[in-house]
Amino acid sequence: MTTETIASDNSAPARQQTAIDAVADAYTDTLIRLNPSFATELGLPGHETEYPDFSPAGHEEFAAAAREALAALDGLEPVDDVDAVTLDAMRERLGLQLEIHESGWDAADLNNIASPSQDIRAIFDLMPTDTADQWDHIAGRAHNVPAAIDGYIESLRSAMQDGKVAAARQVSIVIEQATKHAADDGFFANLTAGATTADGPLPPELQSKLDAGTAAARVAYARLAGFLESELLPVAPAKDAVGRSRYALASRSFLGATVDLEETYAWGVQELDRLIAEQERVAGEIRPGATIEEAKEILNNDPARQLKGTDALQAWMQELSDKAVAELAGVHFEIPDVMKTLECKIAPTDEGGIYYTGPSEDFSRPGRMWWSVPAGEDTFTTWAETTTVYHEGVPGHHLQVATATYRRELLNKWRRSVCWTSGHGEGWALYAEKLMQELGYLKDPGDHMGMLDMQRMRAARVVFDIGVHLELEVPERWGSGTWTPENGFDFLRANLPISEGQLKFEFTRYLGWPGQAPSYKVGQRLWEQIRAELESRPGFDLKAFHTKALNIGSVGLDTLKRALLG
Repeated sequence: MTTETIASDNSAPARQQTAIDAVADAYTDTLIRLNPSFATELGLPGHETEYPDFSPAGHEEFAAAAREALAALDGLEPVDDVDAVTLDAMRERLGLQLEIHESGWDAADLNNIASPSQDIRAIFDLMPTDTADQWDHIAGRAHNVPAAIDGYIESLRSAMQDGKVAAARQVSIVIEQATKHAADDGFFANLTAGATTADGPLPPELQSKLDAGTAAARVAYARLAGFLESELLPVAPAKDAVGRSRYALASRSFLGATVDLEETYAWGVQELDRLIAEQERVAGEIRPGATIEEAKEILNNDPARQLKGTDALQAWMQELSDKAVAELAGVHFEIPDVMKTLECKIAPTDEGGIYYTGPSEDFSRPGRMWWSVPAGEDTFTTWAETTTVYHEGVPGHHLQVATATYRRELLNKWRRSVCWTSGHGEGWALYAEKLMQELGYLKDPGDHMGMLDMQRMRAARVVFDIGVHLELEVPERWGSGTWTPENGFDFLRANLPISEGQLKFEFTRYLGWPGQAPSYKVGQRLWEQIRAELESRPGFDLKAFHTKALNIGSVGLDTLKRALLG
């Protein structure tokens, strides 16, 4: 497979739709019908109040759609390089989706960060609240929360009867989350209390509809918490490790590539050692003879590097993001004007984590960087967070996701909006962090230390995640015996530069979402291997490489490698 021809701007004539494009677009339309929340993510009208069917029947509908699309691709030949990538990517992604469905674990999906319990609530974050009509959509969707929750409970119960249940640790944390959403001061109660438009309070009838909808949503989340506590928790396994077979499937899902897990684990151990040594060197730049911990303490106590309160955090994020966009556009990256708006926001939840949501298809809703600040935390340090802004914004996720959305003259709907592979996306974002150092944006030793901290965290996650789930031997530097969650927590505490609240959240996340956390650093490794191979060839140009790679979209990393290396 050869590199795609890349249009230089969005005014270029669109490719004529091919038979493979038609299959991809038809499959995308089916996904939007089956998953109305996806339409909200894309900013598409017509599905504002609906949810997907989270029941076993709903899972089977998604599987049937994948089978139908794969059958439609049989016998089709690519007419150009763009088609070749689409065919490769769809066969890999949809084929793997069916493997996961056949394993039965899709119906048992439950963890502390990315399962239906969170998704059902989180879609409200993307719904606009400027007008009465928009609040009417929110009220309508709130009324549909109970059916969505009931379908989810049905799937969990069905998987339970098949012997597939998430670990007790995950069930317990979701009970806490669901109970919080159902509370008098939870998300839905606050949503109702804060309902206003630019013209003032909502009309009484609409406010009543919203009150009734959010009340029903609260009851539904209380029902979910009750089911989890009374039925699922008593049979949930105490063991967090998922084992090799399930882990290998998850790793392929998040990477879009097959890797040797033992070799990757050994590389993670070596990479962690390398990053610690580099941190020790930078600590000496901050103060001669300082340890890493001493250097961080110096940075934390520097008033010029401190932010107090979430308003200050949001303003600083926005200023740094805007500066990066302005300086990188046209120099190191192609960034069309419509992509230059990136909103930095404090998330409405306090569950921890920083994340990005992409723009709507017409860019009327811009890309957004969200910071979910754990309760009680109100002091932040710029040295520790600068690289995160580059990771989530430009040249990280925003540049990557918005580029794919923008390239409608080149990419079909599935390539632009549906195909997202964590190893590709998160690997690019980590590559972007390192690239900003390469481009001179992290010359300050404090900012450099912050970048190394984030890279070290991602390397430690490779070691922890693979080590705990496969129960491998602990490296001598970090202990003895085999990995367990208990010794793994101490290991994470030593290597993750985050607060106690964030640490507990991340620890639970890695145990409940196997394979996802390593996809960042392993994805970065695969991105860098592809670049290194191309750099060894005559005529390599870095900006051209970035343009070509980003215009392919977020495909699996094996597909990306075949597309770029030929």
